[in-house]
Amino acid sequence: MTPQSPDQPWQDPEPFLRGVAWRDRGRPVRADPADTMRLSWDTGERATLPIGVRLEFTTARARAVEIRYRASVPGPTDALRDLAHGFAVWDRRGLVREVFTEPAAQSVVRIELRGGQGPFTVHPPETQSPVILGLRGIGGSLAPAPPAPRWVVHGDSITEGWWSTRPAHGWPAVTGRAMGWDTVNLGYAGAARGELATAEQLARLPADYLTLAFGTNCWSPVPFSAPLLYETTRAFLDLVRQGHPRTPLLLVSPLLRPDAERTPNRLGATLGALRDAMERATRDRVAAGDGHLALLPGRELLGPEHLADGLHPNDAGHRVLGLAVATALRRAGFGAR
Repeated sequence: MTPQSPDQPWQDPEPFLRGVAWRDRGRPVRADPADTMRLSWDTGERATLPIGVRLEFTTARARAVEIRYRASVPGPTDALRDLAHGFAVWDRRGLVREVFTEPAAQSVVRIELRGGQGPFTVHPPETQSPVILGLRGIGGSLAPAPPAPRWVVHGDSITEGWWSTRPAHGWPAVTGRAMGWDTVNLGYAGAARGELATAEQLARLPADYLTLAFGTNCWSPVPFSAPLLYETTRAFLDLVRQGHPRTPLLLVSPLLRPDAERTPNRLGATLGALRDAMERATRDRVAAGDGHLALLPGRELLGPEHLADGLHPNDAGHRVLGLAVATALRRAGFGAR
């Protein structure tokens, strides 16, 4: 094979992209652009961020990969200005290398690889919404990684990966690596309150496996009563099942939140009562004959030491949660290997 020189043409990133739900004028987005009017403002805002979108490739001889990208350049008062802008390469053995750069209207980053054919996964930075314009191997050609089962996971800021220090450390990324799946992250910080428009979008989205992990934001900032969340969970599952009648689906109930467990919200519901309502709605559906639905109770999955701020997991917590979800998926017979 003739080594590929840096001045060879760039490869189209499209065949290499993973974790893509929808596209809006060619740009990956995380909500259906044809159905945004029915979404809450916070869902629509978070859906523009390319959370979980990544590149996956194999190579015979490449010693490095170059990525050409475009990102928003933060202003002097931008709250995200000081966040690390890093590209990380992973393989099946773990992290290969990280390279940190600056957001730019257009730039190129070069990342050294280590021996082996891969597959390699590049996690771009998620702040400043970078758009991948092209990639190329240095010293050898790149090929798109083989397709993997598509796992769509919906949740709130915890699913989106808040307080994880790198995109690859969020629990959906951890689970996806453990299962060998193509993770599509539909976590919406501040939202994920059982919005039925989101359920209908999930019903239309291709998926081999599904996971739902919402409910914490139903305690606050938008208060639910326990009966309301019970019926919302039933309705959400009903709508998802209209598009995915037999798709394996795991529901993860809310994780530990010490300040909310026994504290009533404005409708008198503690997080413990809301969690019980979600779990009861799920068990009732299983008892009614949904043999492709499984429940993972969230209360005991993490301890206070796993929480960075009393709500969101730290890196250790995301890892514990991600591996617990992978174990639950296998125990349910979903993607067992």
